[in-house]
Amino acid sequence: MARISFPILKKLIQQSTDRCFTTNASPRAVTLIPGDGVGPLVTDSVEQVMQAMKAPVYFERYDVRGDMRCMPEEVIDSIKKNKVCLKGGLKTPVGGGVSSLNVQMRKELDLYASIVHCFTFPGLPTRHEDVDIVVIRENTEGEYAGLEHEVVPGVVESLKVITKYCSERIAKFAFEYADVNKRKKVTAVHKANIMKLADGLFLESCREVATKHPEIQYEEIIVDNCCMQLVSRPEQFDVMVTPNLYGNLIANTAAGLAGGTGVMPGGSVGTDQAVFEQGASAGNVGNEKILKLKKANPVALLLSSAMMLRHLEFPSFADRLETAVKRVIAEGKVRTKDLGGDSTTQEVVDAIIAALD
Repeated sequence: MARISFPILKKLIQQSTDRCFTTNASPRAVTLIPGDGVGPLVTDSVEQVMQAMKAPVYFERYDVRGDMRCMPEEVIDSIKKNKVCLKGGLKTPVGGGVSSLNVQMRKELDLYASIVHCFTFPGLPTRHEDVDIVVIRENTEGEYAGLEHEVVPGVVESLKVITKYCSERIAKFAFEYADVNKRKKVTAVHKANIMKLADGLFLESCREVATKHPEIQYEEIIVDNCCMQLVSRPEQFDVMVTPNLYGNLIANTAAGLAGGTGVMPGGSVGTDQAVFEQGASAGNVGNEKILKLKKANPVALLLSSAMMLRHLEFPSFADRLETAVKRVIAEGKVRTKDLGGDSTTQEVVDAIIAALD
């Protein structure tokens, strides 16, 4: 298989050495999906901060609800045209009902790589210090393939699909990510001791790619042991590459170790498009109390929008936003309830705007 180039890695990650916060670049259009529940509240926070920074982006807004049967065609067309999307949480019905719009979008746009960066913040107390883990998750197949049917009443069959192409593609992405970001280790997470064919194929692909990157340490870990090791000694992990379902669980666990889902940025990327959203599960998307009090934490989506700015090749704006967010967290005066405070979303936004250089 030919070597795949991932220029998006450099766009997402590289830090700017240019401290000039002005640009002559033409403003870029970004598809905006506010989402359900607290989604409009936190996406509005991003819009306020972007305006305060005079960031060279503008938003094309589309109202999408998680209970829709399918993602509207005009939304998909907008993302394909703009190449980038910022998205609030979409609430997926549990059990019966419509299929997940999040999964539909990933398949339609081939957003094959989910990136969640879980790291501790100076000044924010956590059970473990110096957590700095990047979870890279295959985003299009595995248990999320959606191939389920009832064989006979009371018996349901759900297919887990693993392919050589997708496994090799996500492994290459993980190792090139590590290389670009000067990371030292990639750990493949699996259950190949039981699922010998499916996870065995994933593991085989990771091993083949690892041989082409001798400068990066490569390890393997069974997913159940991984969970135990993650909560006891998270500092041992650097970049983790996983099949679809395992990555979802591991990213949320790592986020809990590093301050919670409210501060973890993330994105799903493909060859042509990228969608940025809260990195770990938006569990508070339907929390009516948080919505009524307007106390949702906007930090995760603000940091995800910094990833978006870097992807759009506006790294100085991304640096400026990240620095302001970290400054407000370190000061500890303005925090939402999940971080030990009682501030409103707007109070956090105002403090971040005031902290901008």
